[in-house]
Amino acid sequence: MSEVTLTDANFETEVLQSKEPVLVDFWATWCGPCKMLAPVVEELANDYAGKVKVCKLDVDQGMNAASKYQISSVPTLIAFKDGQIAFQTVGLQSKEALAAKLDDLLK
Repeated sequence: MSEVTLTDANFETEVLQSKEPVLVDFWATWCGPCKMLAPVVEELANDYAGKVKVCKLDVDQGMNAASKYQISSVPTLIAFKDGQIAFQTVGLQSKEALAAKLDDLLK
């Protein structure tokens, strides 16, 4: 597993201060679609290793970060580049759709 587990304590260091783009999966243990999206996120973490840092934040554990980014439904994926939001998706997404967005981000 190549994803980084985020908490409120390490969010700024791992995400906002990262030199490479970061994809954050805001999820919850009780969320069905989150469980369906998890293997897709893991595949993206492997496919983009060294190019995009992929992180997961359990919204019940990282309430401050979830609140800061106004996460009202999960799964929500937010990509950050240079500490700024590059794109955001809500709900179940296909690997192809997410890969296309990441490819655009890396251009």
